[in-house]
Amino acid sequence: MKKVLVLGAGQLARMMSLAGAPLNIDVIAYDVNSENIVHPLTQNVLGHGLDSAIAQCDVITAEFEHIPHNILDICEKSGKFLPTTAAIKAGGDRRLEKALLDTAGVKNARYTVIQSREDLNTAIEHVGVPMVLKSALGGYDGKGQWRLKTAADADLIWPEMAQCIAATPTQAIVAEEFVPFDREVSLVGVRSKNGDVAVYPLAENVHTDGVLSLSTAIHCPELQQQANNMFTAVANSLDYVGVLALEFFDVQGQLLVNEIAPRVHNSGHWTQQGAETCQFENHLRAVCGLPLGSTDLIRHTAMINILGEDTLPEALLAMAGCHIHWYGKEKRAGRKMGHINVCADSSSQLESRLASLAESLNPHSFPALQQYRH
Repeated sequence: MKKVLVLGAGQLARMMSLAGAPLNIDVIAYDVNSENIVHPLTQNVLGHGLDSAIAQCDVITAEFEHIPHNILDICEKSGKFLPTTAAIKAGGDRRLEKALLDTAGVKNARYTVIQSREDLNTAIEHVGVPMVLKSALGGYDGKGQWRLKTAADADLIWPEMAQCIAATPTQAIVAEEFVPFDREVSLVGVRSKNGDVAVYPLAENVHTDGVLSLSTAIHCPELQQQANNMFTAVANSLDYVGVLALEFFDVQGQLLVNEIAPRVHNSGHWTQQGAETCQFENHLRAVCGLPLGSTDLIRHTAMINILGEDTLPEALLAMAGCHIHWYGKEKRAGRKMGHINVCADSSSQLESRLASLAESLNPHSFPALQQYRH
């Protein structure tokens, strides 16, 4: 039996644990805040301390990017960490992420780094307005971000930006050109220790207030090829092992990388019911040195995030093609509490089932589904 330690004890570690059990892969989780070693499903405490956690496992991986660097450095010295600590650090620092994309030669939005008011003026000249401003460290699901529509508004948003920069010694702001995109898509793929690459179909994503609401697997050969090429370039440049996600802007049929996520990803949850091998199993296969599983689409599938709700109508369990995945979390406004995967034999049947789901759910809690309401 292989034993995998996941840095982070949230829902992604939970789903890795569920996917690993049939392969006789035992997954334990390390809570970086409490320093407890926990069971990903029960949250029962199994021990305490990073050294103890490392001693118990064969492989170490991560479920999120914002891990203290001292923890990553200790894990790297063990020789057990995959994909690489450099990849995790790049996923958690937009400056490193942008440099990585440039090194890999993949298209991304024009940008510059801001640490002072003068830098903001330079950004306005170099990047232009409108622009999007994102904190280099931290910030996710729409947090730590600003939009500058005109140069005249710079003085209005600068105090809040300055406060963000001053809060952390190594913090900065990355200014990016505003990209007038047609839609947002993402690609989840996996790379093995020997360099084999397998990619899932692209997913089209809908966000609400900066948080992913709906992901639908799509068939688009031209975009798929662009995404596959970019994924391979980034994964190879990092000598990556495991699942990696790339988020893109689709601009009139041309893809620009928006962000990378060096881990299993929310927009890949549809693979649990829609693909031959789900992203969680393939990540474990890769880091454990096992052959990769097929990433083929086996049915039309969409994923809907459950945000801030801890109950759903029981009628959903009777709906054809409807699969509910709860995370076992305490209810909190806006929190990712679980997700719903909806499957069908055709795209028209999928739309019909999403319409039925929309009729059964609170429109305020599931706004992305309202496009399907009759």
